[in-house]
Amino acid sequence: MIVKTLHRVKFFDTDVMGVVHHSNYIRWFETGRVEFLRALGIDLNEMMSDGILFPIVEISAKFHAPAKFDDELEIETSAEALTKAKMKFNYAIRRCGEEKILAEGTSTNVFTNGGKICRLPDKYFSKLVKGAS
Repeated sequence: MIVKTLHRVKFFDTDVMGVVHHSNYIRWFETGRVEFLRALGIDLNEMMSDGILFPIVEISAKFHAPAKFDDELEIETSAEALTKAKMKFNYAIRRCGEEKILAEGTSTNVFTNGGKICRLPDKYFSKLVKGAS
């Protein structure tokens, strides 16, 4: 499953050179991840209310070309691994209507409860597995 999320670059996303600061791509990966889970019917607020948190344990990004102020971007998010213990996602960011990838990356989250790694309850996992296909 691939989820596409649109984002328009804000002026404050750019640096003194007029291009998007690299740190924003990590935030946009998170936007894509949240929208991916939302598309599966997973409510992150409900998970957190149940005591389940999902910290990032690994993240990477590779930059190919800069985005600039007012560019309309497409954040493409897909799952590499969705298990009861972790989620690993792949991301590609492009200008809308273009094939060229501006940035790509991965992130890995683990599920925790009370500060310890846990297995995701079936009420969430049953929805999560739909995104693995």
